[in-house]
Amino acid sequence: MLTHLQVRDLAIVSHLELECQSGMTALTGETGAGKSILIEALGLVLGDKADAGLIRAGRERAEVLAEIDLHHAPDARDWLVEQGLDDEDACVVRRLIVREGRSRAFINGRTATGAQLRELGERLVDIHGQHAHQSLLRANAQRDLLDAYGGHGEQVTEVATAFRTFRDLDQQLTALESASVDRAARLDLLRFQVDELSALGLSVAAIESLDHEQRRLSQIGRLQETVGGVLRVLAEGEPAIDDQLRSATRDIEELAAIDPALVESRDLLETAAIHAGEAAAGLRRYLDGLDLDPAALQEVEIRLGQIHDLARKYRVKPTELPDILDQRQSELEALEQSDVRLGDLRERRERAWRDFLKAAAELTRVRHAAAERLSTTVTRSMQQLGMNGGQFSLQLDALPEERASANGLERVEMRVSANPGQPLQPLAKVASGGELSRISLAIQVATAECGRVPTLVFDEVDVGIGGGVAEIVGRLLRRLGESRQVLCVTHLPQVAAQAHNQLRVRKETIDGQTFTRLEPLDDRARVDEIARMLGGTEITARTRDHASEMLDWTR
Repeated sequence: MLTHLQVRDLAIVSHLELECQSGMTALTGETGAGKSILIEALGLVLGDKADAGLIRAGRERAEVLAEIDLHHAPDARDWLVEQGLDDEDACVVRRLIVREGRSRAFINGRTATGAQLRELGERLVDIHGQHAHQSLLRANAQRDLLDAYGGHGEQVTEVATAFRTFRDLDQQLTALESASVDRAARLDLLRFQVDELSALGLSVAAIESLDHEQRRLSQIGRLQETVGGVLRVLAEGEPAIDDQLRSATRDIEELAAIDPALVESRDLLETAAIHAGEAAAGLRRYLDGLDLDPAALQEVEIRLGQIHDLARKYRVKPTELPDILDQRQSELEALEQSDVRLGDLRERRERAWRDFLKAAAELTRVRHAAAERLSTTVTRSMQQLGMNGGQFSLQLDALPEERASANGLERVEMRVSANPGQPLQPLAKVASGGELSRISLAIQVATAECGRVPTLVFDEVDVGIGGGVAEIVGRLLRRLGESRQVLCVTHLPQVAAQAHNQLRVRKETIDGQTFTRLEPLDDRARVDEIARMLGGTEITARTRDHASEMLDWTR
């Protein structure tokens, strides 16, 4: 619920702070004192369009800040989490309007767009009045309200689940049928490609081995020349390294008999001579096995050429060709099994459609029953609210099956006739703001227990009524305040007297400037304010007694 509203430099408001209580709070005061400015300020933090003309004269910017307790606003809390704007169970919304430039908005200290403000606002506050920021005018909200009123949660979930299952199967089937249009041509192509790729017996290791063999065969001459030269140096030339090492080993061995300090050097020379001999033997074997075979080189190069040609054809690297083969084989197998899958999908889709129709028919049945009950209740309330002969009806218009959705097989619409003889019209087309407010009040009272928006604001719902009807309006608002927070701007004492709390909005002039003040009223001050509303500027003992009596009735 709304806990605090702060307004700076908006219209005739210089600085105003409103501490909001639970229950029903009446905002009263003389005409033009600024009561509706508070509603306008609240609308700004809920995403209404900002106008620089609202900035107080002589100021460069206006600011509105609202603090909201989310304990009874689960929809708003979930939305904030989804948007990454949550701050536990509190929410602070701030709107800044500047004379030069664009207005700015903040949710929990983070920059927000106007669209985000509106989406959050729809989950927090409903403003009912001639300039209504009102969820009841949205078709989805009307349907959701009916389902909440009728307790259709289980049926709604079943219908939505059944429809999603059908839709998923239908999309799979459509994709498969679309692919089957050129199935034969695709099958021929895939079979050719699989044969073509398989013929080379490709693997990543085989391709890398061919590359290595090609490099080796193409460098046979260089290998023979270089290895032969090294062999001559080691063992076959004059003088050869291995001969010199053996001679040196013998010389040092003779000296080591004289001085043992040369033993280690003799051992190292002996080891070097052995390694040189082994290296020479290995090089001889290598040269003996090194055979210049132009035919082998040609064969390898032909095979590599085929591989690179295929790689260019499929626009991949040569080492990626085995993956392409795997992909084509998988697609070929799936397509060859498509007839079986098509039949299975068709059967499953038809079964899912029948399940959806069955669930949707049950939802339609319970919706009709709930719509009839709600229509009767709201129509009765309209009569009590001064709209004699008025009628309210929740219409369920059947939709053709091709327009079915997760919401069912009907469109839900609230329709009203405010006066006898007038046809029922959609709620959004009701011309009179006062009538719309009272109709909204009747709907809200009838559905108070299932409503999910925690704060309701009624801006002058008493327009055009008085006497006993005004008292009934006040009672309905008070009853609504038992389950939700209600703020009501009113000129009628019969309505204000029913409130749990009352605030007086007062306009005063200081040094040639006009200011709006807001005063919470205690019991004595409420008697004076109700008396003013009853008797105008002249407050007599009789009007004060009457005011006291009206307040006593609500205690």
